[in-house]
Parts: sequence; structure tokens; C-alpha cells
Amino acid sequence: MSKPVCAVIGVGPGNGVSFAKKFSDEGYDVAICSRNIDFLNKISSEISNTYPFKYDVSGIEDHEKVFSEIKSQLGQVEVVVYNAGAGQFAGIDNATVESFQSAWEVNARGLFSAAKAVIPGMREKGNGNIVVIGATASLRGNVNTLPFASAKAAQRSLAQSLGKTLGPENIHVSYVIVDGVIGLESTKEHMPDKPDDYFMDPDHIAESVYFLTQQEKSAWTFELDLRPFGEKW
Repeated sequence: MSKPVCAVIGVGPGNGVSFAKKFSDEGYDVAICSRNIDFLNKISSEISNTYPFKYDVSGIEDHEKVFSEIKSQLGQVEVVVYNAGAGQFAGIDNATVESFQSAWEVNARGLFSAAKAVIPGMREKGNGNIVVIGATASLRGNVNTLPFASAKAAQRSLAQSLGKTLGPENIHVSYVIVDGVIGLESTKEHMPDKPDDYFMDPDHIAESVYFLTQQEKSAWTFELDLRPFGEKW
């Protein structure tokens, strides 16, 4: 019997790696996707049942091609974790048209294109999960988050539209607001005054993401916000 297939889009140190490991541990074959194929090859050699696919979400042509390759090699994707994100932290005086457009290409258009590519297969199968990794900026813009916040707000709205459209077809769309600093070693080195419990553990975030994909249809979550206890909100 073939394993279920999960695609993690936007795999880098931290959350992406933890998502890949969690779904692998739970019995999935995991397509790990990003622009950095060397990093993906390294992760694939360290985590069983993970398979690298070069994928630039800001490109127009990559989406159909990559999901076709995943289906050919692993099978139809049942779970997509959209973890790709980008955005300059700047206000109107320092932001550029290019940085504004780039944030939207990755966060909003990238999700749109990935969804367009994967939904037909989920409809054919009669079920699926799309989990979008968002941010508190999706709920409110701040003075120095103009490109990032506007793109994340668009992403959240897109996820809502997808959820309302696809829910009746047994495809669960959920949005995870990550409100905190991820506990990477490099981050901790730059914030040496912060205790360990100030940071968010990527493995704990991955537990919550996996949980969303296992929910019964009568009690689906659309939006889940995650934060360490010390984060102000």
C-alpha cells in the first residue's frame, strides 16, 4: 500500500524542516520544496522518506511542473503545507515597488498558483488538506511592515476564500498565525538576553500543523494562532 504524500513548500532551517520530519515520522512520503536544492538534498539525506524538488514559488511556470513531478514520483499529494514567505520590513518611505511586488508574489500569488496546481488532484481523490503558514501581520499593518503585512493579509483572505469554496468538497484549508520568534540557533545568538522560553520551538509548531490535517470534518479549524506564553497579544 502506498504512503500518503505531503508537500512542504518553502523548506528552510526551522519550521520547514520540522514540518518535513513530523509528516515523515507519521508515515508520509514528503516532497520538500524550495529554491535551494543543495539544502534540500542535505535534509533528504538526514530525514527518511523526504524527497527534494526545486521550486521557486515566485516563478509563473514552476507550479504545474513541480506538482506533476511529485505525482509521478510519489503519488497524488494529499497534504500541502505552504510555508513560503517573504517580505521587507519597511514603511512607505523606505519600501520599494520591487519589495512590495516580491512580497505579494511569494505570499499571495505563490499560494494561489500552488492551490491551482494541487486542487484538481485533491478533488479527484475526494479529500485533501492545505495548511498555510501565516503571521500576525496578516491581521494588522504596522508602520514598518508595509510590504510584508499587506501581502500576508492578502494571503489570509485568499486562504479564507479557498476554505469556503473547498470545504464542501472535503478539502480542509487552514491558516496558522505564527506570532513569535522561531528558536533557531542563529536567532538566539543575535538575542542573547532572551531566555529559551521566549522563542517558539519549530517542532511544537509542526505538532499543531499535523493536528490540523487530522481533524474530523464536523469540527474543522480554519484559523489557529500560535505563540509562546511570553508573547504580548
